Amino acid sequence: MAAGDPKMEIAHVLTLDVVGYSNLLITEQSRVITELNRLVRETARFRAAEAESKLLRLPTGDGMVLVFFGDPEAPIECAMQISAALKDHPEIRLRMGIHSGPVNQMPDVNDRSNVAGAGIDVAQRVMDCGDAGHILLSKRVADDLAPFPKWNPHLHDLGECEVKHGRKILLVNFYTSEIGNPEAPRKCAAPAEPPVGSAIVGRRSTLARPLIAGASLFLIIGLLAFAVFRPNIWRSRTNANAAQASNRSIAVLPFENATNDPNADYLAEGISEALINSLTELQQLRVIARSTAFHYKGRDADPRRVGHELQVATVLTGKVRQMQDALSVQVDLVDAASGAQLWGSAFERKISDVIAVKQAIAREIAEKLKLKLSGEEARRLVKRDSTNPEANQCYLRGRYLWNKRTPDTIRQAIEQFQQAIGHDPNFALGYVGLADSYVLLQQYVGVPSSETVPKARAAADRALQIDDSLAEAHTSSAAIYQYMWKWAQAEQEFRRAISLNDNYATGHHWFCVYLEVQRQWDDALREIKRAQELDPLSPIIAANFALIYLQKNEIQSAIDQCEKIIALEPNHISGHDWLGWAYFKQGRLPEAISEREKVAGLSQRSGPQLSGVGYVYAIAGRREEALRILKELEDRYAKGLAVGQHLAVVCEGLGDRDQAFSWLEKDFQQRNAELQFITWRVQFEGMRNDPRYADLIRRMGLAL
Repeated sequence: MAAGDPKMEIAHVLTLDVVGYSNLLITEQSRVITELNRLVRETARFRAAEAESKLLRLPTGDGMVLVFFGDPEAPIECAMQISAALKDHPEIRLRMGIHSGPVNQMPDVNDRSNVAGAGIDVAQRVMDCGDAGHILLSKRVADDLAPFPKWNPHLHDLGECEVKHGRKILLVNFYTSEIGNPEAPRKCAAPAEPPVGSAIVGRRSTLARPLIAGASLFLIIGLLAFAVFRPNIWRSRTNANAAQASNRSIAVLPFENATNDPNADYLAEGISEALINSLTELQQLRVIARSTAFHYKGRDADPRRVGHELQVATVLTGKVRQMQDALSVQVDLVDAASGAQLWGSAFERKISDVIAVKQAIAREIAEKLKLKLSGEEARRLVKRDSTNPEANQCYLRGRYLWNKRTPDTIRQAIEQFQQAIGHDPNFALGYVGLADSYVLLQQYVGVPSSETVPKARAAADRALQIDDSLAEAHTSSAAIYQYMWKWAQAEQEFRRAISLNDNYATGHHWFCVYLEVQRQWDDALREIKRAQELDPLSPIIAANFALIYLQKNEIQSAIDQCEKIIALEPNHISGHDWLGWAYFKQGRLPEAISEREKVAGLSQRSGPQLSGVGYVYAIAGRREEALRILKELEDRYAKGLAVGQHLAVVCEGLGDRDQAFSWLEKDFQQRNAELQFITWRVQFEGMRNDPRYADLIRRMGLAL
């Protein structure tokens, strides 16, 4: 995001206006608005949010917009309190609309706080569909409220309602025996038959069954898609009840670097990630994965809110302070329901004892949560780690760099992992990190797989030779077999990894990528759903839903998904990447070009992303610019920093299909790993009816 650009965040918006306002006399208008303002300001929910500085209020002439931050239940609670207060004021005929979505704050012409964005626009359209007394919700909001008994009985499906420019939105009517309007709004046609597995099962019926056996796979996918990247409402629906009923679930938040030295960030993050990875070995414990837990980095997160947002029973927080070779680690295990401390301790050790501290914390967590560990589980809590302190520190630095996933940090991660195994040649996780880095080197840098795959294969094989029980090692091995086009071995290794540790989100995520190449969309959805249950805020996992939506030609769903990713991770490549292709499929070339240019910049003009820019330039008629990119890619290809597919993409855009196939054939002859992704890449859709495409797929051992 460029300096000065607005910061997007998810807000929970309540819009309200007075029905028939324009028909009132001017004096009556003033009296009604004055009284309405008073009633709203006196509601408990309004006062609480304002006291916490989590509310913006905007006048609209005949009503107002209340923008709440943090709590998705705030708008509906405020609406109920306003409706109750209006019982004594029948002359104020009010309608309300609620939606959660991205907004950005900005100053208006008078330098006062203002907001704009899709969250405001959709909430306004929801409200516009209502009549006096209605409290209307977007279906997204209703799906988020549906699992909770206090809201569920009062949600009633209205189906589709047409708003401005012919656009249709799905609406839900909220009413109880005391408040709301049970009649269908006049603007809404008769409700359509709800889809199978919909979270809302009838306009006059309650929502008591959204999560029980009658719900189909479409419900699960829908709930996940609607909730993507909104941490306060994105929950693991299928596990929610179990998590509430048991204390066997935990979120390990990123430890705070209390050293005031950015160079110590790796240590604070590394201890947190190492704890997460160790605890996932305990199958009786549900552990939130790293990328979701690290969404809270740098935030003053209330453990009770984290528990509510992630549907976990316990939250671990910590602070790390390093002073030369001295290490201080303070941890607190908190009951997410009550906020009570279950356990806390301070560890004062040498920096060389960092892994011993991690192991001690893991054992204490297991004890405090009353987990009965088998001998094998107890062994796994410590077996993963090296006994060499320098190896462990290099590994922590390597993972810290690997998680940043830029061309430079991936190369730096390789150096750290090589140092780790240099200190300890029997450190299995060090070899796994090295294998994972080589796997990403082609994707993020463009280095040909002929150079990276043999190195990745050797590292994974050595990791498995040292410890065949590591799910991470089998997952890496599977990905490498996939890159070698050894499909049967890849699938076998993915299934082995998942059988060893079903809590390892990356195993399910990468298995989904394998299944996408095979175009087994239902199975891919199953795996990415499980990955998202474990890692609900991961942008890269969320992006796989966008990919699948595009393959199913559900373009608007893909766009919605990408916008949610961007709202919370503005500089993450995946959101802009798939948003660009979604715009392209909609024929919105200017927007597609803008997104592809952003992706190229964010990736440091890597070969895979630069080729996408060249392709859309060519399609848009910007031939000279496309040819310049083609020349740049040819130069990179000669240096081993691009693969034939990158050039084939631009040639296809320029209309030179013969040359495109010539480049793809070069990749085939070199057995380039990235060639397999032509089965789903948007750029190659026009080639799929060409017999040469079918022949290429067959020779790779894939089914059409």
